[in-house]
Amino acid sequence: MEPYLEGRIAIITGGFAGIGKAIAIALAARGATIAVGARRQPEAAIAELGSITNALFYRPLDVSDSDSVDAFVNDLAVEHGYADILVNSAGVTAHELVCGHDEQSWLDVIDINLSGPFRMIRACLPKMIERGWGRIISIGSTAATTAVADHAAYCASKSGLLGLNRAVALEGAPHGVSSVVISPTWVQTEMFDSSMAIQASNAGHSTEEEIARLVAEQPQQRLVQGAELGALAAFLCSDEALGITMEDIQLNAGNLW
Repeated sequence: MEPYLEGRIAIITGGFAGIGKAIAIALAARGATIAVGARRQPEAAIAELGSITNALFYRPLDVSDSDSVDAFVNDLAVEHGYADILVNSAGVTAHELVCGHDEQSWLDVIDINLSGPFRMIRACLPKMIERGWGRIISIGSTAATTAVADHAAYCASKSGLLGLNRAVALEGAPHGVSSVVISPTWVQTEMFDSSMAIQASNAGHSTEEEIARLVAEQPQQRLVQGAELGALAAFLCSDEALGITMEDIQLNAGNLW
């Protein structure tokens, strides 16, 4: 695989699981130095990424805490340099309707899914602009445009991310910095499995039955895989992709949700 990202430094939030890990693997395979920030530091994921690249930096990171964000970015700068690529992948959800929605869970989802990317962009964008090159990718969702009732906070956070992305794209445009949202439909990840378990419990059947029901409803009769997002993100980080900015790229497999 062509190492066209050699010499580039990529921060991936939430990069030890799910979509974030898939993107970290894809960028590492193309030569980037990988900086993973996450609340947990699972040994298995560290070993998996370490088997792909010797250029791996990882530290605890809480995107809901500005001090944690600044410390992560500054520590990376000391050891490797400033980020050329930022992938905002850390995210959470809450299974709640608006009627009776717990306020703290609402605030937590908005803080991590929307304010978290804002904090990371605020910390990384100035150096990208200063050096005249940067790629910002935020993981959104088709839920931003086609909602479901019992994920109110998640849908709102991903809709807000689209507006933030457009503003960042305009700010970076004169300086060689692109900003894009990738919005997938259902992706087979740890968070997906947890969500299916909750929905299955509410419906009174097994998680396997819930997943099978969902797959049967999909136009392609399958779930999107993390490697597909990794390949797309890797292309968006290439020099040839600079003109793709301010976009909401839906990886929807023909599905509205």
